[in-house]
Amino acid sequence: MSARETLAIVNTEARTADDACKALDKTGAFRVERIAPTELAARVRRAVDSGARRILVAGGDGSIATAAGALRGNSCELAILPAGTLNHLAQDLGLPTDLDEAARVAAGSTTRCIDIAEVNGRVFLNTSSVGVYVTYVRTRERLERRLGYWLSSIAAAFRILLRLHTFRVTLAVDGREREYITPLVFVGVGERELRLPKLGARLEGGRHGLHVMVVQSRSAGRMLALTFAAAARGLRAASRTPAMQSFIVDRLRIEPKTSMVTWNIAVDGEIIRATPPLEYRLLRHALEVVVGEPKLLAEHPAK
Repeated sequence: MSARETLAIVNTEARTADDACKALDKTGAFRVERIAPTELAARVRRAVDSGARRILVAGGDGSIATAAGALRGNSCELAILPAGTLNHLAQDLGLPTDLDEAARVAAGSTTRCIDIAEVNGRVFLNTSSVGVYVTYVRTRERLERRLGYWLSSIAAAFRILLRLHTFRVTLAVDGREREYITPLVFVGVGERELRLPKLGARLEGGRHGLHVMVVQSRSAGRMLALTFAAAARGLRAASRTPAMQSFIVDRLRIEPKTSMVTWNIAVDGEIIRATPPLEYRLLRHALEVVVGEPKLLAEHPAK
């Protein structure tokens, strides 16, 4: 297979789509196509059906997750060009932030298999949450046009603390049901860190699995205190308090105790509708990605 046969799909709505195309063209290693986000999954499946052994996707975590879902069950490698806003997975993989350098890495030969997860069949790469975070994202999006991303994030956080809502859930953990009243259930792929400055990042050398965190506090004041405690002392310290429970599991079920037809949940920062119960499942070593100097899952040897 010649290098020119490697398809590079660029999300037309990616923040740096134009720069991504230029970086890819410089390598001479890719055939670039600009694809709308709604067409990305279908284009990836067509490429796999045509025998593609590697596909590059330029976009943010949402685009990468869409591609990962389309590649599920196939041996095709996924190369990543971080062209979104936050690019959490690319950061965890140690991929360069410079697009020219990232394009050169994407044309390389080193790959690793990583864990991904799904909720009710929807693939996600980083995190999912139910509860207060969904309200936070929606509030931030409403304020972002006037305040910008960072200021709107701070304002949204304070607004939800002032109007904290809780809900009842049951979690099936290792075959045992546990019931909580909570404003937030957080699920991360791989063990997560809540200590600054690596807030929300995978713990280096952390355990495989779904990292489930259930916040049990029902008051805004205790929620804020818990947040500061976690940032100051780390997740392990915070999870030993009565206000938070933390688990590492391969499977998880979340059910509301009230009758609900659909539920708003967040997956990799995007709000989607899902029909309860929510069935979370870890997919071990399910995605083969192209890397440079690997920082994630170093225990798996490079090819």
